[in-house]
Amino acid sequence: MRCLASAGVWLSHGVCAPRESVVTPHFAERMDLVQPSAIRELLALGADPSIISFGGGYPDALLFPKDQLEAVFREVIQQPGGAAMQYAPSVGLPRLREQVAALMTADGTPCTAADVLILQGSQQGLDFAARMLVDPGDVIIAEDPTFLGALIAFNPSQPRYAAVPMDGEGMRMDLLEAALQTNRKVRMIYTVPDFQNPTGVTLSVARRQRLIELAEAYDVIVLEDTPYRHIRFAGETLPTLKSLDRSGRVIHLGSFSKVLVPGLRIGWAIAAPVLLERMGLLKVAQDTQTSTLNMAAASLFLDRYDLGAHITGLRAAYRRKKEVMLDAIRQHFPQEVTVTDPEGGLFTWATFPDGFDAAVFMLDVALPQARVAYVPGGSFFAVTQRANHARINFSAPSEDRIREGIAALGRALKAYPIP
Repeated sequence: MRCLASAGVWLSHGVCAPRESVVTPHFAERMDLVQPSAIRELLALGADPSIISFGGGYPDALLFPKDQLEAVFREVIQQPGGAAMQYAPSVGLPRLREQVAALMTADGTPCTAADVLILQGSQQGLDFAARMLVDPGDVIIAEDPTFLGALIAFNPSQPRYAAVPMDGEGMRMDLLEAALQTNRKVRMIYTVPDFQNPTGVTLSVARRQRLIELAEAYDVIVLEDTPYRHIRFAGETLPTLKSLDRSGRVIHLGSFSKVLVPGLRIGWAIAAPVLLERMGLLKVAQDTQTSTLNMAAASLFLDRYDLGAHITGLRAAYRRKKEVMLDAIRQHFPQEVTVTDPEGGLFTWATFPDGFDAAVFMLDVALPQARVAYVPGGSFFAVTQRANHARINFSAPSEDRIREGIAALGRALKAYPIP
């Protein structure tokens, strides 16, 4: 006898009970802020392969080092005693922590393996930081707009948000200072200083220095999120906020997702011992450890191959794709639409005239008619959503698909009544 999903459910003692007998759970209040993303629902419509998607924050899968990864996985699986398939220290494999510390030190942020916590992607670090620092009603200051994934990670901690507008140099420090002055219980300043998601804007050196000064003056922790930092294809490398930190108040998050492969789900946190220890306790509670097999493969890759050379190839490819996209936008979009010209990362940020709703346009026109998807910008705003923006990804599609998709989107925009 089968228990059909549509008709009933199996109970622990093997009885198939009618579905209506299942208890309705009493969810915690924090679950009110854990909701399906409207963006996810819109982009689900773009799963059709005939859709040209500029929606995800995906790297180009054709650039993944598949042969090298296959070789290192084969080797670590054959290690004597099955070491790579066993449990590992919750803070991460010692050798991988040493390698991350060496990468950080080479990038101008001196640290040791003891300063490194290996994470299940840097997204896990966002969750840990909020759970460690934020009680319901406490304030998180974020850029306006900010990374949607961070809001998703922070929301279960039930924070309030203070949003600080940006310009071409990143978060405005005069408005950050005003937010610190007017909001009680600010527990954290969250920033993506390098090629920010979603705008692609980079925080200037002077503003990085001022941000640290303000964090010191108001005794606030800074959460620095840097998944795109190494995908720089123009301009000079700027110092991390962590390298400017003199009192241990910056939590630095990094990731291999954009420079190696996202499927490994390996990120890291660099922080003062008092912070890293608490994040490590949350790590044990949440998942015990990051995959030993994936950590071992990543570590052997770093030992065996030249990550820097691989990143150089990524930079060249993404620089070319950005140029192709911006050239196509200049050629095909209405003049009223502006986009950012990032020096790195994966995205450009489109701004439409006031009154234009990018979500409505995508649902009614871009998907069904132009067969193009992007991410409407409204949900990237933590406090007051503004509908006349869109995040457009240039790293995942091929150059031909970029040209084709932008041309189709431009035709649809020119035929649409833009305010």
